Amino acid sequence: MGMRKKSNGFGYSLFVLLVTILLLSKNGAESYRAVAIIHGVLTGKDSMEIISRRIQELHPGTQVYNTERYAGWSSLEPMWNQVEEIGNDILAIGAAYPEGIHLVGYSQGGLLARAILQRFPQHNVKTFVSLSAPQAGQYGTRFLHLIFPDLVCDTAYELFYSRVGQHTSVGNYWNDPYHRDLYYQYSRFLPFINNEKLTSNTTLYKKGLTRLEKMVLIGGPDDGVITPWQSSQFGYFNSNGSVVELRDRDEYKRDLIGLKTLDERKKLVTHTVLGMSHFDWHSNLTVIDNYILPHLD
Repeated sequence: MGMRKKSNGFGYSLFVLLVTILLLSKNGAESYRAVAIIHGVLTGKDSMEIISRRIQELHPGTQVYNTERYAGWSSLEPMWNQVEEIGNDILAIGAAYPEGIHLVGYSQGGLLARAILQRFPQHNVKTFVSLSAPQAGQYGTRFLHLIFPDLVCDTAYELFYSRVGQHTSVGNYWNDPYHRDLYYQYSRFLPFINNEKLTSNTTLYKKGLTRLEKMVLIGGPDDGVITPWQSSQFGYFNSNGSVVELRDRDEYKRDLIGLKTLDERKKLVTHTVLGMSHFDWHSNLTVIDNYILPHLD
């Protein structure tokens, strides 16, 4: 009888141990939320593979969805077109994970991601990471020389603030501080998602951001493409060409899209990283490990 009791006790202990290991293994694989990633302009899924693999390497079991849509030249299609199509993908991914997902967008993809959250306020995105994205607009032509070799800032408005120019993604977020009247007259995208122009969607656009648990804005002074670099953190030029930081801008003070609300709730995080070129943010392991992964629980 004594031997039998010992055997049963050992068997029960082994059973408990195995169940515990299985549960820990299961929880470890499912403890991280799924992540959706949106690439930048003139690139595609391949450009985001390093960050995708790193997430899966350091957060084992994470499901990562790296969009293939609007790669290469098709990334220059109007922003609203991209918002609608990729946005429906994000909703479909979110539906598969009712506990919520995370969203990471790089460069133009970061602005697309933000607009998707606003256009589809029923989303279940918990954390949004904006990686060197022109959130307040763009007024620099360095990377645009690949598309428009002779383009300069002073006259770019002549192209972008026209019916033809507004058929390009870049034209949709071109924000010339010296031609505000034309910006409001012609721009079909940025002044709307910034709630600078009021529409029937104004309340929904704000709701789409304030329901986030966290918004992370990453950028830095050595970017070289996003101009001004503070646009990655919603800072921008005033009419005199001076940069006004996020919390000093009228858009923040009036809480047009909910940035002030997020800030007051301690849900707005900014990371300013030195020495990073625009083309390295999404492939630099130090940036990924220190400024992105800690926010992807």
